[in-house]
Order: sequence, then C-alpha cells, then structure tokens
Amino acid sequence: MNHEELSRVQVLPSVLGTGQRPSRLQRQGRYTPESMRHPGKMLPAIAATVIKAFSRPGDLVVDPMCGIGTTLVEAIHLGRDAAGVEYEPDFVHLALGNLRLAHSQGATGTSHLACGDARNIAIIYRALHGKAALVLTSPPYGSRTHGQIHVGRDNGGGKIDKRHHRYSTDRGNLAHQPLPGLLAGFGQILAGSATLLRPGGVIGVTVRPIRVKGELIDLPGQVVETAQRHDLVLTGRYAALLAGLRDGGLVNRASFFQMLETRRARDRGIPACATAHEDLLLFQPATLTDLPEETR
Repeated sequence: MNHEELSRVQVLPSVLGTGQRPSRLQRQGRYTPESMRHPGKMLPAIAATVIKAFSRPGDLVVDPMCGIGTTLVEAIHLGRDAAGVEYEPDFVHLALGNLRLAHSQGATGTSHLACGDARNIAIIYRALHGKAALVLTSPPYGSRTHGQIHVGRDNGGGKIDKRHHRYSTDRGNLAHQPLPGLLAGFGQILAGSATLLRPGGVIGVTVRPIRVKGELIDLPGQVVETAQRHDLVLTGRYAALLAGLRDGGLVNRASFFQMLETRRARDRGIPACATAHEDLLLFQPATLTDLPEETR
C-alpha cells in the first residue's frame, strides 16, 4: 500500500454536514416512491459523502445489507461500480427499481444485486475477492423501527396510524435476533466483507445508539468490539449529522416517534435526547497494524 492510499483514510472532517436537507428531499425524484416504505434507510448524503471520500470513479463499492439500495444508487451516480446483497426479496425488488431509475437518469456505474444472506457474502461474491475499494453498510436496529405515521390531521381525526415499521416477518432475518445474536451475525458479515477489500480498502459502518427496554445501548461501541474480534482495526470515527446546521445551531430532523419517546423518557427522569447524528466507523484489516506507526 502506498502513502497516497493511506492518506485517503483520513480525508474527512470530524463532523459531516449530511443533514442539511431533510431525508425526504434527499430521496425525492432519486428513489422510487414505493421504496420509501423500507423502515431503515441510509441517508443518501451520508452514502455519497463516504463514497466520494474513499473511492474513485471506476472503483467497486459493496453493501452487504443494501436494503433499498441507497449505497448502490449513490455509487453508480458517482461513476463507481456497485454490488449488494439483500436478504428480503421484497427489498431486492425495491432496490432494483431504484437502480433502474438511477440508470435512466444517467448513472454510469454498473451494478449487481444478489438476494441472499449477507453472512455468506464471501461465497456469494467470491469473484469479487480483493476488488472492492469500499464496503459501506449499516446493521439493523431490531425487527421494528419507528416507521411512518398518519396522525389525526391526516386520517380525519383518528388515532395515530403506524406503518412500515417492520423489517420482515421472516425469523431468519438478522433483525429478529436478540442483540448478542445480531452482533455475532454482523461480525460474520464484516469478516466476509473484508475478503472483498483490495489493498487499502475500507469498511464503513453507520450506526447509532439504541434503547432496549428503556436502557441506552452503545451500539457503535459494540460494533467496534465486534469488528476487533474479527481482526478489523478502527481507523476513523466521524459524526454524520442527521440534523441540519443553521446559524451555529442544529436543526432537529427527528421523527415524530423519536420526539415522542424522548419526551416520555424525560418525563420518567431519564436524560434522553433525540438522535442528531450517526457514528461513521471506518475499519481496515489488522494487517495494517504491521505498517510503521507514523503511516497508520
């Protein structure tokens, strides 16, 4: 690995202004309307920022848990090639729709999408071993998310209607696993993804803390520990904003349910805050630790 490749691991500011536009506006016209029902979409600005920083046109970008294909769509719009895996056939259909839309809008990168279990990504994409400049993904946060709502003003004054908040009803989906099982499975995915990296390649993971039965869980920290158990070294950590920045302050873009749960927690005396950023964690194989310390 040369010094130019090493320097590309540290090209971002510590805080990324990825929330300047609301998520719906980031996706509007760029993603199909039906794909909005996926409950856990990566913010397009985060994907685009990471892809531009850690790959070049013509490089390969991989997402082993690609959902509606946000990483893949942003990659091919930026002239990169993309490959993804998605467990749920329904989400594969949505991702294919988004990739077709991207190509119709002039995206120049090639794309490949497989329906399968990302824990087997090293087998699914055996032909891509040693070719990826970047792997970018995010773990599921459980079998349910906040989803989307219709409130009283939308449904004639009725109660809150919650929808699109389930990842899946398939118990084989990693999202259904308790946290230890989810982390174990995600570790397998990280290890398999590492085999796809070329020399100097980077694995990026976007992740935020979660609450489990009211307890705040440091999921980013647990992902770091999981990666280390699979011989991956943390080489960068950034705050990717979900909120906007205006006049030196944050513009909150938290969902209705995030705000509701935050207020309920505070009413119970828990010092909760609405999520304003995701951690962007960067990993590389531990073989990098054999390099001289001044080049790490």
